[in-house]
Amino acid sequence: MVKEIERAGLPVVHICTIVPISLTVGANRIVPAVAIPYPLGDPELTAEEEKKLRRRLVIKALQALQTEIEEQTVFS
Repeated sequence: MVKEIERAGLPVVHICTIVPISLTVGANRIVPAVAIPYPLGDPELTAEEEKKLRRRLVIKALQALQTEIEEQTVFS
C-alpha cells in the first residue's frame, strides 16, 4: 500500500518493527519502531517516558516525510 500511495504523488513514512520486510516491500522512507508487540510504545515505561518515546518517533517520521530521497532510506 505504501508504494501505491507514493505512486499517487503523496510521500509516505512507514513506521515498522521489522525493517527488512519494509525494504522488501519497497517502502521508501522507513522509521524503525520500538518492538513487535508494542511498535509505538513500551509498557515498561512510565506514562511520561512513553509519551516522550512516542513524540520522538512521530517527530522522526515527520522529518523523514520532509526529506528528499533518491532511494530507500532508513531513518534510525
